Amino acid sequence: MAQTVKICMLGGCSVSCGGRCIDDNANRMKKVWLLLAYLICNRKRHITQEQYLTLLQGAGGESSADPGGKLKAMFYRVRTMLAPVRGTEAAEWIVRGESGYGWNKEVPVWLDVEEFESLCRRGAVAEDGENRLEIYREALSLYCGDFLPKLSMEPWVMPLNAYYHRMYLDTAEETLSLLLEKGEYTEAAQLCEKAIALEPYSEELYNCYMRALIALERRSDAVRAYEEMSEGLFSSFGVMPSDESRRLYREAMREAAMPAVDGTAIRDHLSEKSDRGGAMQCEYDFFRLVYQMQARSIARSGEVVHIALFSIHGHRGKELPRRSLDLALNNLEELLLSNLRQGDLVSRCSASQVVVMLPQANYENAVMVCQRLEKAFERRYPHSPAKLHFTVQPLEPRENK
Repeated sequence: MAQTVKICMLGGCSVSCGGRCIDDNANRMKKVWLLLAYLICNRKRHITQEQYLTLLQGAGGESSADPGGKLKAMFYRVRTMLAPVRGTEAAEWIVRGESGYGWNKEVPVWLDVEEFESLCRRGAVAEDGENRLEIYREALSLYCGDFLPKLSMEPWVMPLNAYYHRMYLDTAEETLSLLLEKGEYTEAAQLCEKAIALEPYSEELYNCYMRALIALERRSDAVRAYEEMSEGLFSSFGVMPSDESRRLYREAMREAAMPAVDGTAIRDHLSEKSDRGGAMQCEYDFFRLVYQMQARSIARSGEVVHIALFSIHGHRGKELPRRSLDLALNNLEELLLSNLRQGDLVSRCSASQVVVMLPQANYENAVMVCQRLEKAFERRYPHSPAKLHFTVQPLEPRENK
């Protein structure tokens, strides 16, 4: 009986048999690998000559006066590429039938994506948690990267890539839940690092990562993970982290064991070290805490605090290109920090907006300040495609219930 041919398509394409191996890193014949991958993935069904030719044409091939001859030449190249792996095996791996080419059914194939999918499905129905975890571990160990990355733009590859990628993420999240429940924090953190590299915008993965790092007393790493996630979500999608993410961030910021200090030492530690004047800039999460503190304070004192929201858009309300928007937002922040008072607070709250807290300013004064800033922005950046718009609202006192 012929030896089993091991074919991997996750993270790259490789073929191995009897200790011999070739992969698409060493061999750069894209169309040959495309033809082989398509044949293997569809080896259990009939593929016509026309389907193969359509595949090659979609990959940049030209139409031929002799399509049958062209296809024969391409499969000759596939066989030639496989020859070092096939070695002295008597059975041909690729055979030609009456209406097309296919994989020899007498030659067994182990395909990583099929094994990965099978393990994921077995794990999902396993009743015992420990057994499910072991099956999931085996499945995840096979996922070395996304499906056929060097052919990712091929129309037939894209839906399969999305399918296996989603299956990996679902399985990873299920596995992380089991690992955190069992207290396997080191393994959970390692899995999160691998999964985040493949899906850098998954807030759930980052939250699992922070939980594991906090449990391992790696609080500074958890803080860095939050900052990385926050920056990625904001810069790519203009969204802020969820309440759960911010809760984990605050937990990570708390020291596990702070030594006792006297009043002078704690005052010095809390004091601002920067000599810069003007308004203070902060993360939106901190801005929310200050807002809530002010809402409690003015409920007792009756002081007046207003919130100004500055929004950036293009002429006639059109959406700005991302590069222009980022530049305009940075310019706006710089203007606000240098022109507002020391007691004012500035924070970026979306991909195109900055929120400002103006303590001890009534509505008229707050509007005058914003109008002055709007004109200053136009004078400083007269050729900018960005236009500034602002709204002013009073900070509502917190009502005691």
